[in-house]
Amino acid sequence: MSQRIVSTEPATGNEIWSGECGDAAAEVAAARSAFPEWAAHSLSYRSETLRRFANIVRKKEKEFATLISRETGKPFWETQTEVAAVINKVEISINAHAERTPKRTIEAAMGSKVSVRHKPHGVLAVLGPYNFPAHLPNGHIVPALIAGNAVVFKPSEKTPASGEFLVRCYREAGVPEGVIRLLQGGPDEGKALAGQPDIDGLLFTGSARAGQALHKQFAETPQKILALELGGNNPLIVWHAKDIDGAAAIAVQSAYLSAGQRCTCARRLIVEDGHEKALLDAIAKMIDRIIVDEPFADPQPFMGPVIDNDTAHHLQEQWMGLMMKGGKPIRRLERPYDDRPYLTPALIDVTEARDIPDEEIFGPLLQVVRVKDFDAAIAAANQTRFGLAASLIGGTHEQYERFWAHTKAGVINWNKPTNGAPSTAPFGGVGLSGNHRPSAFYAADYCAYPVTSVHADRVSGSIGQGLRDPNMQED
Repeated sequence: MSQRIVSTEPATGNEIWSGECGDAAAEVAAARSAFPEWAAHSLSYRSETLRRFANIVRKKEKEFATLISRETGKPFWETQTEVAAVINKVEISINAHAERTPKRTIEAAMGSKVSVRHKPHGVLAVLGPYNFPAHLPNGHIVPALIAGNAVVFKPSEKTPASGEFLVRCYREAGVPEGVIRLLQGGPDEGKALAGQPDIDGLLFTGSARAGQALHKQFAETPQKILALELGGNNPLIVWHAKDIDGAAAIAVQSAYLSAGQRCTCARRLIVEDGHEKALLDAIAKMIDRIIVDEPFADPQPFMGPVIDNDTAHHLQEQWMGLMMKGGKPIRRLERPYDDRPYLTPALIDVTEARDIPDEEIFGPLLQVVRVKDFDAAIAAANQTRFGLAASLIGGTHEQYERFWAHTKAGVINWNKPTNGAPSTAPFGGVGLSGNHRPSAFYAADYCAYPVTSVHADRVSGSIGQGLRDPNMQED
């Protein structure tokens, strides 16, 4: 008997969706059957189908954003930007496919030609996260479909309704049901999908721990593509910023946007010891002004709750762990309601703390680290196994160039938040933050593989060395 999963609104605790867990093998079989016909269609046919998808989402923009807000707890203004990103992803992906996977032909010796073209992998599994339940899986699915693949998509068990809505939009646009399959379920279904022998690859956005498990699972199947977009313990250095209020605003946006539930959120604020007071005071004052409320409140909140009570409880444990190790609270992590996962933005100085874990604290919690000079700031930024995003606020152009050259991250910004990543550029990290398969504009790279061909219009073959002269008789 199939198990059921239930989705509830973080803001209210009300149930908004329930359904049965699916069968990974059956979904993969359906996708495998539909793949050849979809791949045989022209690129223009597949692109126009995805353009229809964008138009359908545009017509349902408010409805979709409302659902995402209800299911994730994110403010309505923010989920509207997410749905806009879903729409914009189509044209970006069409352009990326043309730029990253074009057909190339060059002249070779003796009238031959060398051409490079790209083929789809086949059936790709996509595992989506809960923090951006439409935008992030869509960032894998759209380029995969444009390239000619069939897709089996498993949304997070915490956001199944948003995943279902997304798939309905693909199908309404004319993507065949077999080409985009929906697998609902929890971790067991995710593991089952990843382990299906008939998938040709897996595209994943989520935690580093889950990414490591998938990497191990795929260790003996090098023939399958694996693209991992993972989290980060991201540093934000503020150094001699002339505009303190502007720097504080960037720090607040970096740390607390989406209630800290972005992989690019700043987790560590690195400042010069003895010159940090004005900045920390400005950040604390701005924290005190942040509205934390339900998604549709008036005035609109800056942040809503985290995804569920278990997550809120875990974040509280991580907060207590930092204090037990010697962290000094500047603004405490408070939980206003015991039965709902609202948390207030927290700020804690961990400079004198010991054995701080190098982990992604996926919530509204920013750790302050004081250092003596800029070299120490860069060293502190690199004291992590992760390498997703990093930002420098203030500093000189020369310092930024040093920061860029010596900081290990896939997204490095200057005077911009850590969570400012354009869809028109590659997005990914190093270390525990990914496996060198950046997404966004470079997603086209892992959705198709290059095929090199040498060809000539007529048969012409000869062997010039190593053969006996046919006119010479043997002794």
